[in-house]
Amino acid sequence: MGATPRFVLDESAPRSASSGRSESDTALLDAYSAAVVGAAEFVGPAVAHLEVAQPVRPGAGETPRRGSGSGFVFTPDGFILTNSHVVHGARPIHVSFADGAAFEADLVGDDPDTDVAVVRIGGHQLPTATLGGSRGLRVGQIAIAIGNPFGFQHTVTAGVVSALGRSLRAVTGRLIDDVIQTDASLNPGNSGGPLVNSKGEVIGVNTAIIPFAQGICFATAIDTAKWVVEQLLRFGRVRRGYIGVAGATVPLSRRTVRFHELAAESGVRAESVEPGGAARAAGIEAGDIIIGYDGERVAGVDELHRVLDWERIGKMTSVTILRRTQKLELPIQAAELPARQ
Repeated sequence: MGATPRFVLDESAPRSASSGRSESDTALLDAYSAAVVGAAEFVGPAVAHLEVAQPVRPGAGETPRRGSGSGFVFTPDGFILTNSHVVHGARPIHVSFADGAAFEADLVGDDPDTDVAVVRIGGHQLPTATLGGSRGLRVGQIAIAIGNPFGFQHTVTAGVVSALGRSLRAVTGRLIDDVIQTDASLNPGNSGGPLVNSKGEVIGVNTAIIPFAQGICFATAIDTAKWVVEQLLRFGRVRRGYIGVAGATVPLSRRTVRFHELAAESGVRAESVEPGGAARAAGIEAGDIIIGYDGERVAGVDELHRVLDWERIGKMTSVTILRRTQKLELPIQAAELPARQ
């Protein structure tokens, strides 16, 4: 009989990926999975699916436009944070949760300028999401999105914070500042859902995607959202200053910048001045260029919007303008921006 064959392990032969994975790699992957799972389980019960219908004009014969989005409960008595573009002008608003509970919601208030809205459902001792902070965020940290993309309820995606301090143009034309960019996958229906960190704390409100782009998604920072929520709960809307000028950002000549020792090379040209408005009362004329307000520089329309916050409503201060070769300081008192219908 022949000898029994012997099998010799060839140490130089390639190994499978699984056999070559170190224990430290496995531990890291397990820790990442545990963080995502833990955050999703912690926040998931508070995440809502919103279904809305836009009312039609009487006698128009139109079919109501329907849509959906996401939101999350942030108080035990049923206040829900979501996007303005999900619920603006909508009636009715249906809210449902993963456990099957369903409610009708009322709109408390919304702010299209930051794409933040608050609705409320009847209830008590509801599961809530914990609002964290966005000031201490770092690029590269874990970001987890929970929502209802295309109606697939309570979908979880994970990625990282890709960038901070982005600006995004709202449907109203104003800039939304301090926007978080993430590669956690978002799709239509995720709007209004929470973006959370590894502890399950909400760090942003998922807001927008860029069509046909991959891994470029945006969320309104939770610090911005908390400020808007405070305004909506107090006043039903966000209060902003208003001076009655239609303006455009224009460059300034180098000679003008040097002569007046200006901090910026652009300003806001008054294209028209509203009769009876604060600007007209201050003496601003069409063609004047606004370069400062209340001691702060104004290099463009977006900066003018930023300085005209609610704290400057009714406050007598000064506006700095250029009129031909002159630099003038004019007293001005901002009014309150009328509510949008």
